[in-house]
Amino acid sequence: MTTAFVHPYIPNTAPETRAAMLAAVGAESIEDFYADVPESLRLRRPLDVPAPLPAEQDLARHVRGILAQNRSTDERLSFLGAGTYNHYVPAVVDEVIRRSEFLTAYAGEPYEDHGRFQALFEYQSLMAELLAMDVVNVPTYDGYQATATGLAMAARMTGRSRVIAVSEVLPEKASKVHDYTRSYLTIDWLGTSGGIADVETLRSRLGDDVAAVWVETPGFTGAVETRLQQIADAAHAVGAVVVVGTDPIGYGVLTPPALQGADIVTGDIQSLGLHQWFGGAHAGFIAVHDDPRFVMEMPSRLFGLASTDVPGEYGFGDVAYDRTSFAHREEGKEWVGTAAALWGIAAGVHLALMGPAGMAELGELLLARTRYAQLALAAIPGVTLGDDALHLREFTITVPSAPALVDALRAEGIAPGVVVDERTLLVCVTDATPASDIDRLATAIAAAIDTEEASK
Repeated sequence: MTTAFVHPYIPNTAPETRAAMLAAVGAESIEDFYADVPESLRLRRPLDVPAPLPAEQDLARHVRGILAQNRSTDERLSFLGAGTYNHYVPAVVDEVIRRSEFLTAYAGEPYEDHGRFQALFEYQSLMAELLAMDVVNVPTYDGYQATATGLAMAARMTGRSRVIAVSEVLPEKASKVHDYTRSYLTIDWLGTSGGIADVETLRSRLGDDVAAVWVETPGFTGAVETRLQQIADAAHAVGAVVVVGTDPIGYGVLTPPALQGADIVTGDIQSLGLHQWFGGAHAGFIAVHDDPRFVMEMPSRLFGLASTDVPGEYGFGDVAYDRTSFAHREEGKEWVGTAAALWGIAAGVHLALMGPAGMAELGELLLARTRYAQLALAAIPGVTLGDDALHLREFTITVPSAPALVDALRAEGIAPGVVVDERTLLVCVTDATPASDIDRLATAIAAAIDTEEASK
């Protein structure tokens, strides 16, 4: 008789415990739970994972060995961006979100936990001011999902099924938005002109079947869209909704999309007080005007301010809870979760610390650093800029060989950027990138290109 394997990491794998659980739910075997999964999707073989290490100290040593292979941006000079950014995080942000009432309370439950509710209300208010919008949600999973939700809202509001994307979109974001909306939306991808939208081509493609015009600013290459109002006017003329995906980091100095005709503004708050953490802490925001048509289509939680029975006293809690998936459950418009609420508190602390003047200073610094880096790299023989658009934080350069350049600079402890194609490199600078680091990058690129040319 073969003894069933009891896994040391997975609870309830002892045979007698499994049998009791199956009996309690009336199932013959675990296979009963997967009866509706198509055979073509089932693996039917063990996973290729190492054998478990029963001793805790052995497991800890094994995991430390894996983690030791990582290299952080504190150890290497990094110009990597493409969705996760190395902005400075003030110490007070980490101090606040590590407090037990924030770190361990799941989404503010139980419902008398008004301290957490108030913190998220303050975050929403600060984001609304930064974005020049009226209503901002409690954070959802990430910026990719937030933008997909914005497009889904537009589809439900208009009853239409076509989206026109006019910007260069981060490939990973484009993939996730497509996956999220493919059952009810088709996306037409327009080419850009000089890094920004080709408005004339957009006008020729608009029609009464268009649910939304999707704009990314800054786009994948960091180009800031300067024709947003023209895009919005053209979209609104055919009854389409303007959905903008953006990063809020620059709106202390740039004009917010809401003041240029945007109806729904979405994005990620990773740049507002969240570390990179080997892939980032990410959370998405959705912002709309104070219009019930838009607010009631938002599936996310909203926390509001209300008076109580005590004169002069206020409380914080859900607004229009009946529109959420929490209320509708399986009948909901789409599912939203609460896993990212802590990051909203982090962003709220960051915004409160910076204030309007601090965010303006940060935006100006990012624009200046970006331009400095562009000029420094464009001065290198063999390097050209990807376009002439205004860029924030990221830009592309054309080089003789992007993969070869990356390999050469990695040997010097420099991550020069993200390879876009054989000759294109996406370079990112932030407030954590001083001019001396940019100069070091320029020197290293020039030397690498000289070495490559000499070897031919």
